[in-house]
This record gives sequence, C-alpha cells and structure tokens, in this order.
Amino acid sequence: MKYLIVGLGNPGEKYSETRHNIGFNVVEKLTELLAGSFRIDKLADVSELKFKGRHLICIKPSTYMNLCGKSVNYWMQQHKIPLENLIVVTDDLALPFGKLRMKGKGTDGGHNGLKDIQTTLNTTAYTRLRFGVGNEFNKGSQVDYVLGEWSSEERETLETRIEIATEFIKSYTTIGLQLTMTNWNNK
Repeated sequence: MKYLIVGLGNPGEKYSETRHNIGFNVVEKLTELLAGSFRIDKLADVSELKFKGRHLICIKPSTYMNLCGKSVNYWMQQHKIPLENLIVVTDDLALPFGKLRMKGKGTDGGHNGLKDIQTTLNTTAYTRLRFGVGNEFNKGSQVDYVLGEWSSEERETLETRIEIATEFIKSYTTIGLQLTMTNWNNK
C-alpha cells in the first residue's frame, strides 16, 4: 500500500523556520523518526519510507507554494497513488497555534498551496492535516505573518506538536481517515 505525504512549504533557507513551512517540518520529522533521508528529485525533495508494511513517499515540493499542485500530481502519477492515499500537511491561520486537525476534504480556505492542488487535481476531496499557526497579526499583515518565524513562546512547544502531527500521519496510513480523526483530532 503506497501513500503520498506532501508537506507544503517553500524551498530555500530563508523560509526554513517560517510558519508557512510547517508542512516541510512535519515530513522532515517523519523522515527522521523512520530513519529515512531526502534526495533531490523531479519537482521535489523526496524520501521513501517503510512503516508497518506501508510505502510512504514524502515530498517537499520544490515548485514553491503557489505551484505545488504540479509536484503533487507528478508524484501521484509516478507512483500510481490513488487520491484516497494522498495527505497534504499545511499551515492554517484559522486554527490556534499547535492545534492539529485532519479532514478528508474541504475548501482551500484562501491557502494558495491548497488552491493550486485543488485546481491541478480538479477536486477538493483529498486528506489534509492542518497545523494551526494562529492569527496574531494586524489586518493586511497576513503574508508577513505566515512568512515570519515562530515566536520564542511557540518554539517551546513546536517540536512536540510536530511529533504529534507525525502520529496523525502514521495513524492515517494504518487505520484510515475516520478512525484517525476520531482518535487524534482533539489531541
């Protein structure tokens, strides 16, 4: 059984510690915990992992957030991964910092990465793991906020929340969407 796990973010050192790159951070932690490593490949940095008999293909698109649908589509086709085995990890301004929420479908919520995936795949029916980054910004400062670095208070619990996000993903690949949402959405 193959799964495509997409961490959303922007490539490059200047974005590595920003809120918008939490998807990258989660797939990097999953790869580390499962003793894998990333390689540079077509349209993404890729790690291939084994977990409880499952084949997990983790990608960090190199196309930048606004064009990540191209990378997602390519890797789904490359590995013949069905839509129901796709999970996208993304930042979410509508959730308080550190809150994790898995959903099986939904709108893009104004997120350019999700918007591009939705347009490219022509569906909103794919699983996403939303990582709350809060919304502590003044009107008109949304871009600066998501491209800003974590506060010192956020950094105190960030690693723990990232590790919990990896548990969501492992659960999803073993017991499926519904049980994962039931067991983990309120953690």
